[in-house]
Amino acid sequence: MSDENKSPVPVTGPRIGDTRPAPQIGDTRPSSSSSSNGSAPSGQVGAANGARRRRGGRGRGGQGGQGGRPVANARPVEAPVEASAPDVGEGAGQRTRGRRRRGGERKTRAQGRYLMCVHTTKEATHIATLEGRSMVEYTVAKAADETLQIDGNIYVGRIQNVLPGMELAFVDIGIPKNAVLYRGDVTFDDDDVDGAPTNNKRIEEMIRAGQTIVCQVTKNAIGAKGARLTQEVSLPGRFAVLVPNSSTVGISKRLADGERRRLRKIIDEVKPQRHGVIIRTAAEGVSAEDLARDVASLAEKWDAIEAEVAKSNQPRLIYRDLDLAVRVLREELNDDYRGVLIDDRDLYEKVREYVLAVNPELADRIEYYDRSTEDLPLFERYFVHEQLHRALDRKVFLPSGGSLIIERTEALTVVDVNTGKNVGKTNLEETVFRNNLEAAEEVARQLRLRDIGGIIVIDFIDMESKANRDAVASALRQALSRDKTRTQVFDISELGLVEMTRKRVNEGLLESVSSVCTVCDGRGFVLSTGL
Repeated sequence: MSDENKSPVPVTGPRIGDTRPAPQIGDTRPSSSSSSNGSAPSGQVGAANGARRRRGGRGRGGQGGQGGRPVANARPVEAPVEASAPDVGEGAGQRTRGRRRRGGERKTRAQGRYLMCVHTTKEATHIATLEGRSMVEYTVAKAADETLQIDGNIYVGRIQNVLPGMELAFVDIGIPKNAVLYRGDVTFDDDDVDGAPTNNKRIEEMIRAGQTIVCQVTKNAIGAKGARLTQEVSLPGRFAVLVPNSSTVGISKRLADGERRRLRKIIDEVKPQRHGVIIRTAAEGVSAEDLARDVASLAEKWDAIEAEVAKSNQPRLIYRDLDLAVRVLREELNDDYRGVLIDDRDLYEKVREYVLAVNPELADRIEYYDRSTEDLPLFERYFVHEQLHRALDRKVFLPSGGSLIIERTEALTVVDVNTGKNVGKTNLEETVFRNNLEAAEEVARQLRLRDIGGIIVIDFIDMESKANRDAVASALRQALSRDKTRTQVFDISELGLVEMTRKRVNEGLLESVSSVCTVCDGRGFVLSTGL
């Protein structure tokens, strides 16, 4: 047989000039030479496996996760497992497998779109809602505020005077400024529920001056306007709203038709004789027993309120709604929230107790953020302060280089859309259209973040194509659909203007964290004294 037909013999020893030590048992370093027939010594096989693991990311025991990407919220392990060095012996293999099993059983943070951060100070409680990393809502609840933050409170009020020409009455509820009661005012929106009652009587036929009534605040005092009242008191719970001394029966229109039919059958079983019931959106999928328990607790609460009313006819507060932080959770907390972080121990205990009572399966998402053990304050860790400063600026930048200018006046809010540095790539119409689409999405987010209500006019950049104008209007409506506050949007006019309204319940973000300048009286400039 010729030499060229002979199979090459793999070299197991070191080559001439190779100064590396011979591989030891368990050594995974590659040998100095590779096999010509495709086979490799055991050390090379281990090296190849280790190289593949290194290219794909760290081993399962490390913090890198699959594909080399970091695992969100992964807890650090005591000692990382070397990906390229297998343990020697059966016991080591069992230890490795045990470590991997324990790693797979780690508890991770609940998944959800939203994270709520609650920060308390001596003056107020600040609540920031984050969607991903972006802040979408910011609420300020001032501490011990008996005149401004009174939404949801129930009072004994005395009618001061009735104005038939304005179809309203002024009511003394025991605070410095009289509240306002409009004819036919109710506590729920006609657009959200079915079966809303109507009242065609004139206001002077319904109430008279000097009369004592039980009323509830539906809107806080804003500016020079007093708080808004209703005579039809309601007590909101987790799944239902009790309307005392009423025959009102309603179901949220946001529920699917099949779910509405199921709940309508349950209403007859849980509705008290003297009171009305409105089923909320949170009741989706709730059993009849849970719904009955919620309604029964609200009925007991109303009995206690009636006993308090009977004690005296003096204008005074008889029922205070929950703290704003607890109230926000009552309205919002669901599976979409991955967590609620609270940096005050007393408020944390109160919130957790409430959630355990009404929604125990979500109680583990309420977490206490200990300021003494954390490296950064809560709002700094989640970049809330940085986003708050941007939310108070009149100019908002768009991703492609455009910008928004937001100006608030007494009558309305104006939003101006500019292209700025966005020069596009194809033609003017396409550039303007893309810029307006970005602006529509950002306008909806800013209105919700800044809690801007009332009349809003958006000045989009002029577009020649009607199809483009319709697409921008549709994008704006789609973006606003994520806002729980009711809005109404009209089509883009020939001038490129969009007129819309957003229900105003509280003062805006700017007013809640600032005060009017005493020098310029909020006008932004100082008149020359020489005039």
